[in-house]
Amino acid sequence: MPSEANRQTRKYPAHMPVVEAHNRPVIVMVTVCTQDRAEILATDIVRETLVTAWKEADDWLVGRYVIMPDHVDLFCAPGKWCRHGVKDWVAFWKRLAGQAHAPLHGKFQRDCWDTQMRSVGHYCRKLEYVEMNPVRKGLVAKPEDWPYQGRVTPLSWVT
Repeated sequence: MPSEANRQTRKYPAHMPVVEAHNRPVIVMVTVCTQDRAEILATDIVRETLVTAWKEADDWLVGRYVIMPDHVDLFCAPGKWCRHGVKDWVAFWKRLAGQAHAPLHGKFQRDCWDTQMRSVGHYCRKLEYVEMNPVRKGLVAKPEDWPYQGRVTPLSWVT
């Protein structure tokens, strides 16, 4: 376990392997940012491009997602028994998106942040946090008014 000092100085995400436990789903929250936090993502064409890339990159299934101007938050779960890790999967769909929509090519940061949900409470708190992002940013008054969000695949915390 990293010390508090190491966590505070870490400049790159630590990608922990997912933990699979009996009768507990595997759901991971992922955050992917643009280079220099460029505000280029909150458009209809980017939303369509990302959803298409996520459907094609089916090692992991995307559940809820919120596309902010400078980053994407999403929840995903394993889509295949033998799959790539989250970091490799994210690199794959970023590449697909950049090939499909040239303005996205090379516009994402090299890495991503990922956190496995530990309990139904943890999952619900993170879902609420992500859904409130456009409200906290002052982009809309209510989360449901933000047009760049949705669900590709239902991910339920079922035990």
